[in-house]
Amino acid sequence: MIQKLHDKGLRSEHAYTAGFLSIGLSIAAWAVSLAGEPGRGLDRADRWGIFVGEWAPTFFGLGLALSHYELQDGTFTADVHELHRERERQAV
Repeated sequence: MIQKLHDKGLRSEHAYTAGFLSIGLSIAAWAVSLAGEPGRGLDRADRWGIFVGEWAPTFFGLGLALSHYELQDGTFTADVHELHRERERQAV
């Protein structure tokens, strides 16, 4: 499944971005529900916020799976190990 998503063009950066956006969307959904549905109470707003907030861990998990696949595939765009080696060279 991860390979098929990767082949369709989905990258780990996309999944991580979606995770962070879903956190913001969760806060926005909570605020809009609280203000836009008067009389429904805080409980309903909390449910909307939690519902959207549950998307973030899914996107972050998908991002991790895609980044592991990209490391194996050789298409990972940011080489953390190379950055670490460069810092070590500068320290010496």
